[in-house]
Amino acid sequence: MYAKVKKSLPEMYAMTVCMWLKSNASPGVGTPFSYAVPGQANELVLIEWGSNPMEILINDKVAKLPFVINDGKWHHICVTWSTRDGVWEAYQDGLKRGSGENLAPWHPIKPGGIMVLGQEQDTLGGGFDATQAFVGEMSHFHMWDRVLTPGEVYSLANCSAKTLVGNVIAWTEANVDIYGGATKWTFEACRQVN
Repeated sequence: MYAKVKKSLPEMYAMTVCMWLKSNASPGVGTPFSYAVPGQANELVLIEWGSNPMEILINDKVAKLPFVINDGKWHHICVTWSTRDGVWEAYQDGLKRGSGENLAPWHPIKPGGIMVLGQEQDTLGGGFDATQAFVGEMSHFHMWDRVLTPGEVYSLANCSAKTLVGNVIAWTEANVDIYGGATKWTFEACRQVN
């Protein structure tokens, strides 16, 4: 079960990806999203596999993310990244939980690939492994071609930024095709948050 985003990514020298996730999978929630390009199945991947911490992969380079999200509650997560020194930041529920550098520095994210929600691609658009599938619910998947500010991330997480939507990928019904029995439900983030 997975979803495929209908549009591909442009070449990107910076990015922010944000989404709401809910899972109580153990160990590991699997792969919320993966972006593969010809010749590189791990161009951009978010994965929590086995008992490892959640990781972001860019061009097969890895940064470990300090997220704790498999408690069965909705969590807002964002990861920002820039080719400049490979600087990254990780936010959970609006607050910065970690940061680092040297994550695929000076490597622009390549255009023309396939973005899959819920599965890890070993080949372009396929090669799925059931043990790496995302187990849970996801909503409001957005991507920008810039680094969002901490204030912007916080306002997304507390639902005060209604007009801030991804300029590369925006979460709409029309932008996502679902396969293999995955289901779509209506989700209003701000009603879910305690």
